[in-house]
Amino acid sequence: MNATALRSVAGPALAVVLAVAYPLLAHWATHDGGGVSAAVALADLVALCMAGPLVQGRTWAWALAAVLGAGLVWLARTPYAQMLLLAPPMVFVGFVAWMFGRSLRPPRQALITRIVSAMERTEPARLPPELLRYSRRLTLMWALLLAALAVANGVLALIAVPDGVLARMGHTPAVSIGQEEWSLFANLLNYGIVGGFFVGEYALRKRLFPHRPYRHFFDFLRQMAALGPRFWRDLFN
Repeated sequence: MNATALRSVAGPALAVVLAVAYPLLAHWATHDGGGVSAAVALADLVALCMAGPLVQGRTWAWALAAVLGAGLVWLARTPYAQMLLLAPPMVFVGFVAWMFGRSLRPPRQALITRIVSAMERTEPARLPPELLRYSRRLTLMWALLLAALAVANGVLALIAVPDGVLARMGHTPAVSIGQEEWSLFANLLNYGIVGGFFVGEYALRKRLFPHRPYRHFFDFLRQMAALGPRFWRDLFN
């Protein structure tokens, strides 16, 4: 494997590791309550967003990472680091929800439709009509689920104490939730809900469409991964 091919694999692999690490780091930082732990979690998030260019050795990416790293070192000594941890669960989940919803607007193809057609090795227009309808409805369901989670994360971030938005602004929320409970929902339980929906939908799909090009759940995951980094990058482009 040459250096270019190695970097093309290393970027997505690093992104997966950082993505898995972030909610654990963020929950630890919330439990710790300190600026340093919050800065570490935010540094993981910065590296996640720039994993591809960093692995490819882009000068601008390393320069930007150095500037942001210096900013996080300064931020670790302030009370704002913990407050910034409130934003990612709402912003990132909301962004992905928007991407799913946006793909339903013509002339775009729904995200799930594009994934299904890639796994079926055909064009979206050539999918069976019932599978085409199902994939579009499933894209809508993902958009609604993720939007609901983003709103819930935002509301809980407002009323969390002692480091929620309202508490930081000097207002006592009429209804409140503890900071660790907010983190448990936003940084951990969100992924359980998404994972449960993913597995449950797969079980339903196997009943509705039994003759699919994968034998079981793990073969389904393997074939999704086999679509390659370029497909997944272009899917959300």
